[in-house]
Amino acid sequence: MHGDKVEDPAELGLFERAAELYRALGDERGEGEALFWIGCLHQFIRRDNETAVPLLERSLRLAAATGDRVTQGEALRHLGIAAHAAGRLDEARERLEESTRLRREIGAFAGVAANMVGLAYIAAAQGRRADAVAILEEGRALAEKNGAGAIVRQLDQARTEM
Repeated sequence: MHGDKVEDPAELGLFERAAELYRALGDERGEGEALFWIGCLHQFIRRDNETAVPLLERSLRLAAATGDRVTQGEALRHLGIAAHAAGRLDEARERLEESTRLRREIGAFAGVAANMVGLAYIAAAQGRRADAVAILEEGRALAEKNGAGAIVRQLDQARTEM
């Protein structure tokens, strides 16, 4: 879904059906994950944060209630992206930092590096240039160590833009 950003016409219906089935089963973890993917589709494919954010918030609540740290980390990341897009930099930073903490705990270091792209842009926008540079350096080291070439390129692009 993230690669070419072209919507598969069946995708949303399938994610919605999954959420309905998980809800009917009383499986809040599964429902939270399905809601995350619905929110992600609205955010990245349809560029519709207004629709995405409530879905991501519900996903986060369900993931937190069921101890699903992977989905929590993802939902927090995407809520941070939405807050950043809306110019709410403090909120964006908080969400991305919490996502980063969870991703570190579960060993998702490429995901930590991905979050650092956004954290660096936020630091730069807040006038924290030294923090931005340090974040980019740490992110690049993590991305390289974890074979995340696309994230290395994003971090390098962020450095160039700053």
